[in-house]
Amino acid sequence: VFIAQSRASGSHRDVEDEELTRIFVMIPKFYTEEDLREKFKVYGDIEYCSIIKNKTTGESKGLGYVRYLKPSHAARAIEECDRSYKAILAEPKNKSSESFEQDYFTNNLRQEPRGNMLPFCGQPEFCIFEKNENRIQEPVSKRLSVVSRLPLIQEQLFALFDLVPGLEYCDVQRDPHTNSGYAVIQYSTAASAIYAKYKLHGFEYPPGNRLTVIFLEDGSDSSE
Repeated sequence: VFIAQSRASGSHRDVEDEELTRIFVMIPKFYTEEDLREKFKVYGDIEYCSIIKNKTTGESKGLGYVRYLKPSHAARAIEECDRSYKAILAEPKNKSSESFEQDYFTNNLRQEPRGNMLPFCGQPEFCIFEKNENRIQEPVSKRLSVVSRLPLIQEQLFALFDLVPGLEYCDVQRDPHTNSGYAVIQYSTAASAIYAKYKLHGFEYPPGNRLTVIFLEDGSDSSE
């Protein structure tokens, strides 16, 4: 399906297989091309690997390309590799690589949650939680309140917040007078709750209905 959609979009002719064999990944900055090859060769035969480097310093930007011999190998790598790599199909070579890299960073810093969302600590996405007194000024806890203009469905809300590791319970309530939705979410750690609030406050579920996510006092020491 992934390959078929790519071939059907934006052109009256089939997209060349060459454009379906190259993937773009986010990697730790200490990775070498050999490290990259070792991690991704399990999904198929690799033609080449390359790491994007700063033109001035020569240091890795933490991004790389993997080119497979077959589109099916690239699709398998995207589907099965660890989510921390944020693997996607690379743009055709005729698009500006710097523009593509910028779009990639922008999209991944704002993307909807999926899979394992707690990647290795070097990722820019998770660095927003470095100690910074100006970042988080509200009291934090392991418990969250979720408010919605529309009724919430227990199973669906649980599945949404369970994308963040450590979900302990999800209790959905409903106001019979206003038809609005309300839920209490609790995680095993404050770190998970902070991450869930960052990812899901303002998230549209269902589309057009923004969720409001705030911390609830749970009796723990918020200074932790």
